[in-house]
Amino acid sequence: MAEASRTFHTILLPSFSHLHKAQSPAGFTAFPRKRCGHRIVVHCSVSTTNDASRTKTTVTQNMIPWGCEIDSLENASTLQKWLSDSGLPPQKMAIQKVDVGERGLVALKNIRKGEKLLFVPPSLVITADSKWSCPEAGEVLKQCSVPDWPLLATYLISEASFEKSSRWSNYISALPRQPYSLLYWTRAELDRYLEASQIRERAIERITNVIGTYNDLRLRIFSKYPDLFPEEVFNMETFKWSFGILFSRLVRLPSMDGRVALVPWADMLNHSCEVETFLDYDKSSQGVVFTTDRQYQPGEQVFISYGKKSNGELLLSYGFVPREGTNPSDSVELPLSLKKSDKCYKEKLEALRKYGLSASECFPIQITGWPLELMAYAYLVVSPPSMKGKFEEMAAAASNKMTSKKDIKCPEIDEQALQFILDSCESSISKYSRFLQASGSMDLDTTSPKQLNRRVFLKQLAVDLCTSERRILFRAQYILRRRLRDIRSGELRALRLFDNFVNLFK
Repeated sequence: MAEASRTFHTILLPSFSHLHKAQSPAGFTAFPRKRCGHRIVVHCSVSTTNDASRTKTTVTQNMIPWGCEIDSLENASTLQKWLSDSGLPPQKMAIQKVDVGERGLVALKNIRKGEKLLFVPPSLVITADSKWSCPEAGEVLKQCSVPDWPLLATYLISEASFEKSSRWSNYISALPRQPYSLLYWTRAELDRYLEASQIRERAIERITNVIGTYNDLRLRIFSKYPDLFPEEVFNMETFKWSFGILFSRLVRLPSMDGRVALVPWADMLNHSCEVETFLDYDKSSQGVVFTTDRQYQPGEQVFISYGKKSNGELLLSYGFVPREGTNPSDSVELPLSLKKSDKCYKEKLEALRKYGLSASECFPIQITGWPLELMAYAYLVVSPPSMKGKFEEMAAAASNKMTSKKDIKCPEIDEQALQFILDSCESSISKYSRFLQASGSMDLDTTSPKQLNRRVFLKQLAVDLCTSERRILFRAQYILRRRLRDIRSGELRALRLFDNFVNLFK
């Protein structure tokens, strides 16, 4: 992977609203306030400023002392030795410097198609049940019923702070000090480089969720047990690091009841859009494996799939964008909105809200077309007052909450609906074109980002993303224009036939 992430399913950060603000949960044990062993102190300062619209977090100093430069092979080879000493069986792959992803797993021997690889035993997998170097801290979080994601984020920071005292020291030392993640983009960078893409809103939402999750933990747990969770270790900067690691590396294992886990060694695998194999727990061999869907020769990099994700989703979690046209799962979010000038605006909005939708929605468009829900939403937007009886049916179809899958047909407003989608599509295209024209076209080697100026690197990622998303919109624009032309030419032919018929009686 571009050393960024292995999350195969989109997982929203859980809410902590169920935790009590003032009191400990029933049956909660008050642990003595003492430090657990030796922690390394993390020096960083975070200030939060509230304005009318958002919370702005500014990091004045960043001195995360653990992890390594992403292209470092030294810590990776130490990790490989530690894993072998800890029970990892002999492998047919090794960590090497690669062209795609800086570090990756390369075949040492011939690998057959359909062969099971990796075999990472459960004892080398990090889950919510893993033992803590500071057991008291883990017990506090578990008795507070902290969900797996924030629990694992806290666990990773806790273990990192113990350095060599932690069992996972060699693994943490091989993790990137700064993960490739949009969590590390400033608000100004998101606004500037992703102004045309809907991924910008997803990134802002994710950052907001991480900040909110940390603040919940800090106010409800950390502040009550400062000796177990000292602020110099458990702060916004370290949580940004840990969540960056989770977003980019956490996997869901279907055969282990969907448990999420960090899988050392396996998370060195890079992503390819051309493969479909993924990690899972194999009950027969009792280890985490993946089954190859192609053969590999010695020296070839071995790939897995991070899931069928768009280029924007890959950038959001993993910090990379595949080459244009190489991702068959690529899509772009097209925003559609009700018109406030619509005489039936209130009735349409009420119908949408009934099915969990709002006055503004985004729908995915792929190079091959768009979902039925998008067309249903467009029908609702352009439908006249005379079709008020169909508003709820259209809203239900737009939300995909109908009892049976139904492709709503409204031929009397087909032209208006297609024109509305085309207008929205062309509006988005103009935003992409303005950004790309302002940014220019750059031919940069983004496989070695640490050697590039940060600003130039981020701009290149944005250019790659916007180019691929605009390409999809151009294709949609072409299809829409063809359909509109067919409708209008059909209407013209019908009108001419009618005129000829009338002329027969003159």
